Amino acid sequence: RIFGDPVLHRLAAEVTDFDDNLRQLVADMFETMDEAPGVGLAAPQVGVSLRVFVYSYPDDDDNPRRGVIINPTLSHTPLPEGEPTEELDSEGCLSVPGERFSLRRGEQVAIEGIDLEQKPVRIVAEDWLARIFQHEFDHLNGIIYIDRLPFEERTKAFEIMRERGWNRPGVSWMPGLDNLED
Repeated sequence: RIFGDPVLHRLAAEVTDFDDNLRQLVADMFETMDEAPGVGLAAPQVGVSLRVFVYSYPDDDDNPRRGVIINPTLSHTPLPEGEPTEELDSEGCLSVPGERFSLRRGEQVAIEGIDLEQKPVRIVAEDWLARIFQHEFDHLNGIIYIDRLPFEERTKAFEIMRERGWNRPGVSWMPGLDNLED
């Protein structure tokens, strides 16, 4: 879903049914994320208002860290002081495709939730994986990263979305099928 879709701007519901529909949703989310390509994808981004997200990001040894977190809670270190830098703080989003803006995030997070088997998940992450978790957690709370941008950058983002028609409901794109340049 693109920025203008209302599902992206509301609090997602807790997952209560751990059934085949949830398993299929997660499988579809992994497929969509990989096709995009992306490093994370929250259920509201595919039009489903549930508190679930998937992620895939290599660790320092280039081994994939890939998983699903359901009904997460998250805490993070304080935001670093100063202005964001493009080199360290550049962030993108599949709901604002093709655009990147710099945003400060906490450098370390602790995230807890459950997996598809309803087993506890607890991950302490830093740097980019911490950024991914904060970004996807925001989606579950109806927040898109451009909502957190400083005023000037946020104004630029909204101008781009208005020009592309992304600020209205019903606009979406399918990774691997739709060309965003059209």
